[in-house]
Amino acid sequence: MKKASESAARTLVTPILLGLFVPVSFALYAGCKKDEPPPPLPSAAPAATPSAPVVMEVEDAGDDGDAGDADADAKVGKGVPAASLKACCAALAQNAASAPPPTSLYMMQAAAACNAAVAQGKDKASVTGIVSGALKGAGMPAACR
Repeated sequence: MKKASESAARTLVTPILLGLFVPVSFALYAGCKKDEPPPPLPSAAPAATPSAPVVMEVEDAGDDGDAGDADADAKVGKGVPAASLKACCAALAQNAASAPPPTSLYMMQAAAACNAAVAQGKDKASVTGIVSGALKGAGMPAACR
């Protein structure tokens, strides 16, 4: 009789255990899926640094005798920038409108820096250095070369 009760217990327990094993194994398998890596974070755009305000000083009228000495001490190459630099600033602003987002931001900053440098009377080498630094690897327009 002992064998009969064991076989009845097995016939009842086996389907119950098998019925519980299948859903539990499926739940464990579904929980082991690997998560996708998160998308890369956008790089932060550099903050525009405000330029120092232009300080205008009033010159002393003084004697005319010192005027000849002042002309002799004036540095060669300083003064009015080349006319092509204004065209360079305009070309940067125009190219910024059609450039993709990270490059357009650099071009807009370069155009603003170019306009400020031209307004201050910087020479061509200084302006092109400022513009190429602000572009951060973006292409420089032909008007700036």
